[in-house]
Amino acid sequence: MRYDSIIDTVGDTPLVRIDSRVHGLQNIDLFAKLEFCNPFGSLKDRAAWNMVRPGLSSAVEHGSQIVELSSGNTAKALAVIAGMHGIGFKSVTNRMKIPEIKELLLLLGAEIEELPGQSECLDPTNTEDPLTLFHRSLSDPSSSYVHTDQYYNSLNSEAHETGTGPEIIADLDNRAPDWFISGVGTAGSSTGVARALRNQDPKVRVVGLVADKSDFIPGIRNIDEVQEVGIFDPQTYDTIESVTSDEAIDGMVTLLRRCGILAGPTGGAAYFGTVRHLREIDSQLTGRKTAVFIVCDRVESYLSYIRKRRPELIGQRPKDHSIASLSNADMAHACAIGITEAQEWIQRAAPTVVDMRSPFAYAALHIAGSINIVDELFEDLVRGGLPFSRRQPVLLACPVGEKSLKYAALLTRMGHPDVRSLAGGIIAWRDAGAPLIRE
Repeated sequence: MRYDSIIDTVGDTPLVRIDSRVHGLQNIDLFAKLEFCNPFGSLKDRAAWNMVRPGLSSAVEHGSQIVELSSGNTAKALAVIAGMHGIGFKSVTNRMKIPEIKELLLLLGAEIEELPGQSECLDPTNTEDPLTLFHRSLSDPSSSYVHTDQYYNSLNSEAHETGTGPEIIADLDNRAPDWFISGVGTAGSSTGVARALRNQDPKVRVVGLVADKSDFIPGIRNIDEVQEVGIFDPQTYDTIESVTSDEAIDGMVTLLRRCGILAGPTGGAAYFGTVRHLREIDSQLTGRKTAVFIVCDRVESYLSYIRKRRPELIGQRPKDHSIASLSNADMAHACAIGITEAQEWIQRAAPTVVDMRSPFAYAALHIAGSINIVDELFEDLVRGGLPFSRRQPVLLACPVGEKSLKYAALLTRMGHPDVRSLAGGIIAWRDAGAPLIRE
């Protein structure tokens, strides 16, 4: 096939049947929509082009810069599109957590600005958050930026309502599937596809998948974070279920090794959540049904993510002093304390308070007297042995209290007699009205 531009190849991605010998469902035909076959590597190619297209001519004429609050696939697609049209692209984020994505964006010529957001994700309701203030400034009529605004722009979901959804229907012989299952990030794809499918058949059941609160899965938010997205509408979903990073990686490995589908962890989460949801339903069915899930991007960009969480999958042994080596028994010995107890303990025992968030979030607001050791650096320190004297009590704090709990378990296993995790993290501390200071 011949095209005049690479952008013309966005869309028309394959719908591939998953062999029943892999998923084990007897009465449900399961299909994967392979959105990583888009030219820039993900389902975000559709939304990026749909959002930027209306203002692109004016942006080129005035030499404007495209800007998006993204640290992932949307930023990648916009960076490519901007470069093709001779203008700049800026990615604004609290923290780039996947090094391969950051390096690729720089290779594509993107500018990256990491603002000191108070939480890992944009919270539009927090009017003191620098990330939120920047987001609001982009809507100012005098702004020189072209802001695609994926969290609020209806063109995000429209790209999937007019593209992805109808493609699924056409590939299923002009009928909608009985189930559609999708990870929820900006909620653009799940919302748009759901609308298209239900316009064809109102009985389509839609399952949204979010990350477990204790985990980070690239491209998927947890249930608290997703409430902050302007496009998100809980009425879109018949049910919303959570997936852990381990489950996401398990699903990813199945797609890689059993199906030849080079899915990333987001696609793995979609597959795992789909099969788990349908397994009990499957045994109650008498006729053939159909389900579709989305594989949104490819695995190559997430090797560092896999190496950190499941090093054995790439032939590496988990480090003795790493959270990847923790067992359930280790976690059972971890100590978490609430806000009131933590405040009393700080006054009484003067523990070393370690804030494990990014330097930008720490600079925005932190507990008085705390020190900032970002979690990746903290892991490096721990590999060399206990970083603190056993005589010094330690309080660990992260955004929501889950990662700090794992490190508390690790330090306890290593022999530290008094290390505790702040339950609910800095977000819970802030929400409780406990004092925070700003640099």
